[in-house]
Amino acid sequence: MTSLRFIEQLRGLVDGVEVILSDIWGVVHNGLESFPEACEALHTYRQRGGTVILITNAPRPADSVQRQLRKLGVADETYDAIVSSGDLTRNFVAGHPGKKMFWIGPDRDSSIHRGLDAVMAPLEQADYIVCTGLFDDETESAEDYRAMMLQAREHKLPLICANPDIVVERGDRLIYCAGAIAELYRELGGEVVFYGKPHRPIYERAMALAAERRGQPTSLDRVLAIGDSVRTDLTGALGFGIDCLFLTRGIHSEEFEGIDQLDPASVKELFGHPPRALMRELRW
Repeated sequence: MTSLRFIEQLRGLVDGVEVILSDIWGVVHNGLESFPEACEALHTYRQRGGTVILITNAPRPADSVQRQLRKLGVADETYDAIVSSGDLTRNFVAGHPGKKMFWIGPDRDSSIHRGLDAVMAPLEQADYIVCTGLFDDETESAEDYRAMMLQAREHKLPLICANPDIVVERGDRLIYCAGAIAELYRELGGEVVFYGKPHRPIYERAMALAAERRGQPTSLDRVLAIGDSVRTDLTGALGFGIDCLFLTRGIHSEEFEGIDQLDPASVKELFGHPPRALMRELRW
């Protein structure tokens, strides 16, 4: 294993790359503001013939994600399409008509079941749980849900996790996501179905959309993932068989503070299997 150096520009990494699968939160925005240089980098790549599919663990449909991006100043020209874990979760709900759902998540995620005629029920009457996040991610953690998860386990309810992220940036803070509750439930012996990175379905859907845009499938050796999470972005890319550009300014920023180069031992400790390259922030 060799050492890893930081690169400064995306342009030096994309020769022969036809498709970029880019994370959203932590790459093009932090939940409060967009990153203009990152958006410009993806836009420039598209202008040069590349295809950009945004893949996100957001527990909302793609059209809802697009509305948020527009509010944050991310232009539609930055990308070709969006795939969200919310879309995949909605497909699950739509495929189980008549089954009763107990929903864990904030009101802003109600689009996860809107228009699907989902049968909502209290926990003790439900057939399954959909978790899009914490009821109040400003004040709660997964531990606040331990008693609820113990009750769910007693009822043998599968939990459908619409956002496998454990934490995400909101401005300069880290807040807990649905993945934190899902991992607690799994530790307690509950059954969990994850939609989103690092699991294959979201990558398969993204590649299908890329093939539609390009008119033909793209070989995986011509695909590059971009993300800022070891657990979701890097692990998902490696598991799917594609290279990953890892950005260090996101949720792992403290671990990379003051580091200009990683020796082989540090690479193994931080990543296990290393990404193709490191950047602090995405820029062309």
